[in-house]
Amino acid sequence: MLAVAAALGVGHLVALLAPGSSPFFAVGDTVIRFSPQWLTEFAKTTFGTADKPILLGSMAVVIAIVAAVAGLASRRSARPGLTLVVVLGVVGLVVVIFAPTFGPLSVLAPIASIVAGVASFLWLHRLATRAAVARTGGPEVSRRNVLIGTAAVGAGAVVAGGGGVLLAPSIDDARARVTARLAAATLTETAPAIPAGAAFVESGTPPFVTSNAEFYRVDTALSLPLQSEQTWSLRIGGMVDRPIALDFDDIMSRPLVERTITMTCVSNVVGGPYISTADFVGVELRDVLLEAGVRPGADQLLSTSLDGWTAGSPTDVIMEPGRGALIAVGMNGEALPAEHGFPARLIVPGLYGFLSATKWVTDIELTTFDAAQGYWLQRGWGKFAPIKTQSRIDFPKGLSTQPPGRLTVAGIAWSQPTGISRVEVRMDGGEWQDAELADEVNTRTWRMWRADFDLTPGSHTVQTRATDRDGVTQTEMRADPIPDGASGWPATIFTVS
Repeated sequence: MLAVAAALGVGHLVALLAPGSSPFFAVGDTVIRFSPQWLTEFAKTTFGTADKPILLGSMAVVIAIVAAVAGLASRRSARPGLTLVVVLGVVGLVVVIFAPTFGPLSVLAPIASIVAGVASFLWLHRLATRAAVARTGGPEVSRRNVLIGTAAVGAGAVVAGGGGVLLAPSIDDARARVTARLAAATLTETAPAIPAGAAFVESGTPPFVTSNAEFYRVDTALSLPLQSEQTWSLRIGGMVDRPIALDFDDIMSRPLVERTITMTCVSNVVGGPYISTADFVGVELRDVLLEAGVRPGADQLLSTSLDGWTAGSPTDVIMEPGRGALIAVGMNGEALPAEHGFPARLIVPGLYGFLSATKWVTDIELTTFDAAQGYWLQRGWGKFAPIKTQSRIDFPKGLSTQPPGRLTVAGIAWSQPTGISRVEVRMDGGEWQDAELADEVNTRTWRMWRADFDLTPGSHTVQTRATDRDGVTQTEMRADPIPDGASGWPATIFTVS
């Protein structure tokens, strides 16, 4: 177990030379990449944003159990334990080689991991064997020496692994530089101030603008891609007349716009939490593509992130005048946080994030859906997936107990980029009644609502449905989030007592 820990620790430390090459995280990334759809959705639905720590913890437990079994089998011969260390090391090497982010230096971490694991195991096994011989009259090796040896390997594993964490590059200084540049920049379009009546926080809705810390995060990255804005670049090529290469200075020299946009994840179940709103600053993606000259037939914009993740967006949607798609560099008055795509990401209002919101974007290829498929399209998810008209009940909470009398039910509704025109609410299957709508900020954002009911003691069920500005009402028909978004009327059961 200590030898395997030493291997993983050294591998994580050496991975500082080539981000993404830590064998432990590379195996985790591979598990995510090849997990069946049902398992991926089970993890998201069951564990939410804790799915990644739970995956890594589960991997650590399994590896520890296997290592312990191999150690017990190595009492008479070093072969079982040595075989395990080598096999685990080779697995780490293979997954690193076939990772999307593989580079020439990527092999160093798994090779160092194998060397450290083999050397640690052979040394510890030799100490233990000599101690056993000493107990039967052979050359003396004290139990104290064995304990010192195991403690040294254990400490080395902790120091190496901890060093890999503590010495990992930080983008704090880079984010501070970008935040200062954004504060000094002149925007060609600023987001209008949020009206005081845009949210019913006192009735239980969330604030209209979601803080960066509370903004939902759903992605496949076990370790965040970290790159300074000084070394970042974006290539735009494929089916274009004039390929473009942009660095961060190029982005900042272009007309910058600020827009308030609500983003939604396709994994959101009916009434789910994966929806948030922020003020984003960036450049018009459509303008950049017009400059590149998109060729006829290029129906897909395939974007790639620093960690190799890909998303395919319908080109015609992005090129719609007024759609407002961005190459975003700022979020709520500061640089994008690391977990939300620093230094740059894509945002396309009206499309679920899995095919439009590439974080850490570094490459854009104009192509066709027949020629290439994004990460989730390869796994059977939707090709177009426009956001469906939906609503959510934020108050009262499910299974809560409320006092008798007048109760204000409150929540949110969304239908980006069309906008919400009406929300209806009913109690215990009764008649639908119109809810009070909060002030509309723009059609790319959610809209808050609330409605009052006089209730007597007992169990109650409240339902809601929204209608967009085109007159399309949220369907009652239930659909799972995959392949192209959940549907159905949300319902909340609570008790009045």
